[in-house]
Amino acid sequence: MFNRFAVFTTMLCAAALSSAPNLQAQKSGVKNIVLVHGAWADGSGWRGVYDNLVRDGFNVSIVQEPETTFQDDVTAVKRVLALQDGPSILVAHSYGGAVITEAGTDPSVAGLVYVAAHMPDAGENEADDGKRFPSDLSKSGAIKKTADGFTYLDPTQFHEYFAADLSAEQAAFMARSQVLNAADNFKAVITRPAWREKPSWMVVAGADRTINPDLERFYAKRAHSHTVEVAGASHSVYVSHPKEVAEVIESAARAVSK
Repeated sequence: MFNRFAVFTTMLCAAALSSAPNLQAQKSGVKNIVLVHGAWADGSGWRGVYDNLVRDGFNVSIVQEPETTFQDDVTAVKRVLALQDGPSILVAHSYGGAVITEAGTDPSVAGLVYVAAHMPDAGENEADDGKRFPSDLSKSGAIKKTADGFTYLDPTQFHEYFAADLSAEQAAFMARSQVLNAADNFKAVITRPAWREKPSWMVVAGADRTINPDLERFYAKRAHSHTVEVAGASHSVYVSHPKEVAEVIESAARAVSK
């Protein structure tokens, strides 16, 4: 009898644990999360954040932007939003922040999460905004350009400026797999900033050398964003601190359903 009771109790505990991940998404109301990468990166960097969100019951999609034109990237985001079965939290890193600022006015977007990202206002572009608080990268000469006008980070300096809190091996892989971004994309002017209409969150990377953390703080204060700062984090905070980033995204999903 004791053994049968023990087995039954174990089965009940296992069932409770297996259902726990879905409770987070069910409580939140918003279960769709759309992740957008930044310049000189691709969607694979979101893997750790993706794993945390899926474990907690969220439906996660990752946009692979072509980075050929700003409008192409905005269209790519809207294409993925259109595939969702309900409202979404739209999340972006770096240059992707400008993209979701333009694309996030889509009616399906319930909230915006910026992860060490740009948040230009109407009539602004991220290149000019970056001059408010110049970054170490902008003063380094590490940004290179191809003959046909695409930018990339010098692979030998990628670790230092983009991913200092990752291993040298991981940073080297990211450097060699980076997506080249059309230089004109950084000068794309925002027409109607989504963060002026919808609630926003900002993850500030405390040791960011690609975007000055003071610019991230400025953006967040201007937009009245809910702000979380990860001390010591590089620009690749979404890779190095996936749990913390996922927690901010989940808090956004909970907040917009209240």
